[in-house]
Amino acid sequence: MPAMTPNQRLLAALRGEDTDRLPWSPFLAYWWEHQPPAFRAQGQIAFLRAIGADALLRGFLTPFESSFDPGAEIRVRNFTADGLQWTVHETPCGTLRTATRYSPEGDTHFVVEHPVKTAENYRALRCLVQAMRLAPAFEAVQAQIDEVGEDGLCVPLISPFGKTPFQALLEHYVGTEQLVYHLQDIPAEVEETLFLMQKKCMQAATLAADSPAQAFISWEDSSTTNVSPRLFKKYIAPHINAWGGVLHSAGKLMIHHACGHLKALLPVMAEEAVDAIESISPPPTGDVELWEARAIIGPRQCLVGGIEPVHFLTLDDTTFDEYVRTLIERMPRQGFILANSDSCPPGVPLERFRRVGEIVRQTAKNW
Repeated sequence: MPAMTPNQRLLAALRGEDTDRLPWSPFLAYWWEHQPPAFRAQGQIAFLRAIGADALLRGFLTPFESSFDPGAEIRVRNFTADGLQWTVHETPCGTLRTATRYSPEGDTHFVVEHPVKTAENYRALRCLVQAMRLAPAFEAVQAQIDEVGEDGLCVPLISPFGKTPFQALLEHYVGTEQLVYHLQDIPAEVEETLFLMQKKCMQAATLAADSPAQAFISWEDSSTTNVSPRLFKKYIAPHINAWGGVLHSAGKLMIHHACGHLKALLPVMAEEAVDAIESISPPPTGDVELWEARAIIGPRQCLVGGIEPVHFLTLDDTTFDEYVRTLIERMPRQGFILANSDSCPPGVPLERFRRVGEIVRQTAKNW
């Protein structure tokens, strides 16, 4: 087979077609942010070029800009108090207060107080959603496409909430435990909120389909650690399928980011209108090896991931090489993109990325 560019290789893999060699697309979240400023100044695209990787630029930007309708009387305040960072949204329907705490170890913020606790809070959230206005941001997408060129693939984020409405409620607005109670106690409030959020998501999907990008991703973080297969099938998969339908009608691709415990969700995911499942994680982060996932899902969807982040950090060089080679040997040649599964621990040495690239190039001889 003639040599492919990284762009051609990634698109072929996502479509389940033959490739000239295995695509290798590391996911640098968390690792990148912990590198020295001078190192990061080169940019991720240049770094991925330098290590011979296929740059799959996951969720760097959106094909739309989001703002509040000026006439909606939405006021947003941000402040710090008692070691927490607060965001307050004041709406004509009520006030929402979100508190996050900064983790220096992870260089990230995590929610310690969700804003939606009562039926009145759901009404305020719906007020925010109704006030959202989405406008095309195609120039930014085209600029990244031009920057990466044939060295990779620009994959913007498709949802204005970062993920499906239900998963956004779980993570950002309500919390897992409280949402389960709300589905029993005030189901009409939850359902109406999900309906309005999905309407906004469909607007975003339509904009995505009209944009110059060829593939899109949603940060679902799917896992049975916070959603049951029944709830996933009822509330999450139908929304993803609706987005996929819009994208597929325009000849675009849809990628489902799923980085948690997936084994019990895979039968439902196998029927989704998506072209790839990204960041599938083996134990201990996840609960399924990629070859097990392939056996459950079948050949229709591309699988992205496979290198467990913990192993990426802790295995010695010889064991790590054997681990990567075994993974490559056990996976089919079509519909597979090798990556560290989900984010990468900050302590992973640079040489480990280069070593995976070397192994991929060695396997290309017999591809």
